[in-house]
Amino acid sequence: MEAHLLDSAALARRQSTLSSSAYSTSSGSSPGLITDAAITPDSENDTDSTLVPKIEELDDVPLDEVEDTKTAISSSDVSLPTPNRRGRPRKGTLAEQKKTSHSRSKTGCGTCRRRKKKCDEAKPFCTGCLKNNVVCDGYIPRQPWRAGKSKAPTIKNSLPMLVEGVNGTVDQMFFHHFTTHVGKVLSLTDSHNPFLEIIVPMAMGHEGLMHSLLYLSGSCLMANESNPNTEWEERQEHHSSRAMRLLQEDLSEPAGADDNTVASIGDPSIAQTLLLCLQTVCAGDISGSYRFHLNAMKHMLTQHASAVPNEQLRRFILEFLLYDEHSSSITSLDNPLDQRSTDLMAEFKLPEFMIQPQAGVLLGVMDGLFGFISRIRSIRDLIRHRRAHSVGRWWDADVIDAAFAIDDALRAWKCVYPPDSPRYAPSLLYRQCTWLYLHRTIQLSVPSPTFKQAVDQGLEYLRMLPWDTDDGSTQSILLMPLFLLGCAAFEPEQRPEISEAFQRLQKWSSLGNIRYAREIVEQVWQMMDEGREEETWDWETIIARRGWDFLVV
Repeated sequence: MEAHLLDSAALARRQSTLSSSAYSTSSGSSPGLITDAAITPDSENDTDSTLVPKIEELDDVPLDEVEDTKTAISSSDVSLPTPNRRGRPRKGTLAEQKKTSHSRSKTGCGTCRRRKKKCDEAKPFCTGCLKNNVVCDGYIPRQPWRAGKSKAPTIKNSLPMLVEGVNGTVDQMFFHHFTTHVGKVLSLTDSHNPFLEIIVPMAMGHEGLMHSLLYLSGSCLMANESNPNTEWEERQEHHSSRAMRLLQEDLSEPAGADDNTVASIGDPSIAQTLLLCLQTVCAGDISGSYRFHLNAMKHMLTQHASAVPNEQLRRFILEFLLYDEHSSSITSLDNPLDQRSTDLMAEFKLPEFMIQPQAGVLLGVMDGLFGFISRIRSIRDLIRHRRAHSVGRWWDADVIDAAFAIDDALRAWKCVYPPDSPRYAPSLLYRQCTWLYLHRTIQLSVPSPTFKQAVDQGLEYLRMLPWDTDDGSTQSILLMPLFLLGCAAFEPEQRPEISEAFQRLQKWSSLGNIRYAREIVEQVWQMMDEGREEETWDWETIIARRGWDFLVV
């Protein structure tokens, strides 16, 4: 009977130890290694046991008792492993733990999540977006969770894309923006629009050209967004990479027996090159990447006339090439015009039926004004070289004679459009700004009555333009004459009207290159007012010192 009571007492002591101790390592073991020694009621040495049993859940134990237990454990000679989560006693009440816990919300609005801002998830728009005056993208609808076996089976969409390359609502938006806005901004006239009548139908059946079209349209949209949509950026990058890859594949295909790669170039490939060049204009690119595309088009058109079987497309692309190249010669320090440019200009003979207001050709190309611009640029290059190397006088009889010849030709120039045509006033503005380009080249950069009179006349033509209409035939070709008019405006009272014209053009077209042209004009004005007129003669160097190279088209 007495032995039985002793055994019962020992068992009670071990049960007490089970409720107040944690798992332990043996004194000679490495930390974290649990010793599997069994404890039975018959064990004789209770205090020397190498195991400390684990703690059960202490949800109902008062905190003071928990602290006593922790003290007892810490005073023992036993080293403890990191307790598991189930056995760790709580340090405070459940309410206190919930108050200090933090979990990142995944249900905020799209704008706050993209900007990594805290969102109060107010509906329909969060308060943070409204306070910061940004567009709130809204919230992603919650999807109900399903267990593994209850998930709906994934069914592959068996319908192909309606138009190859146009995949999803963002691409559809890009395509819509091109057909309703970008094509009109870049077009020649509203009555005959090659972008909509030639390029779009061709892109519907050619994936590479469609990707180039969507890349161009997306660039125009994003150029005027201070905080572009992430999905827009992803799709634009997708179209850019696909367009370039498919174009490279087209150009690398063997041509045939003579192994002449360029001869195998088809209409869609050269149309792609044109759109990729215009993309730099829409995006406001200032790195000069347009030159790569202009050179590619020039090579295609000069080396193999048969490379573009569609004669209508060939003339359309040739006209844009000449327009862009001659516009580039006005702002670029390195003259892009070479013998190939001269040959292409001489080759460009428009049939009689195209010399009509509704023909849709670019001003300056068909009427010979760009031929004058090329000759004036040659004079500027000669004068710049002499000024830089102090080679005698910057002018001589040859320079003056060449300038007089251009002046006589401009005075004899006749506008082919009738006075009631929407192109009549723009043609006169082009002629006036071409003459200003000549006068700025051979005269000193100082205010004069002649400059004032010529700029005032240009402003008069500018006022005659139909600004209150959505006529792409006039507004799409105004940046170059505006730039030349601005660089000749020595009189401060002439400048506000030119600035307003820049603003109207930016609002109408949303092209990214307009703001850079305006910044250069405003810098020229500032230098004029500071008495540095002589430096304003060489605005090409002013642009180059900024590290810029862009088209004024």
